[in-house]
Amino acid sequence: MNLEDRRRYLEHARQLFNTGEYWLAHEALETVWRSIIKEDEALVWQGLIQAAAALLHRARGNRHGTVVVGAAALGKLAGPQRPDIEFETVDFRAHLARALAGEGDPPRLEFRDA
Repeated sequence: MNLEDRRRYLEHARQLFNTGEYWLAHEALETVWRSIIKEDEALVWQGLIQAAAALLHRARGNRHGTVVVGAAALGKLAGPQRPDIEFETVDFRAHLARALAGEGDPPRLEFRDA
């Protein structure tokens, strides 16, 4: 996947995620994830995909799915911001943890500052 296509998919995923279309965001993020070769980068993308899935479970009232998938997402999103990930992940992870604990609105997926 070239950089222009990747950016287009990421922008689409961001828009879907931020409007609560978590299943469609999950699918859009998977398209990018499938193009990743480096395993440590792929784990962060998996964490973002799982975050979308956990928030979908939360929206549907599936507490077990929220907890299990949310914990997996938080684990994969742990650590400092990676320079090869276009989305900001540190604040996202903190906000996701609060939302999954029922302490706030879902996080927004945003591009990090260059």
